[in-house]
Amino acid sequence: MNPADLEQLMSRAKEAQSKMVELQRELAIRRVEGSAGGGMVTAVATGALRVLSIEIEPSLLAAGDREMLQDLTAAAVNAALTNAQKLVQEEIQRASAGMAMPNLGDLLGAGGEG
Repeated sequence: MNPADLEQLMSRAKEAQSKMVELQRELAIRRVEGSAGGGMVTAVATGALRVLSIEIEPSLLAAGDREMLQDLTAAAVNAALTNAQKLVQEEIQRASAGMAMPNLGDLLGAGGEG
């Protein structure tokens, strides 16, 4: 591998790292929701997989069914976190699509020779 190729590779790696740090910052402020029980319980999470809030319909609280409330809350939180994970995956794929990295084997001189 010649020094110019190595320098180019290092430059691209730094650029990719910068883009990922910026993406993490952006995802940390993006919000997604998940709900359960026909919207009776709604959880809001960030792209950093942090739960920000849980909203519970007053009628569900008035019903006094503790087990159902617990189940619906867990389901809403899981739905919000699943949606956040999908968001992260989509954004990482989108961001990395523009970062074509050279084949390391080619750069190291191992591109199909053997």
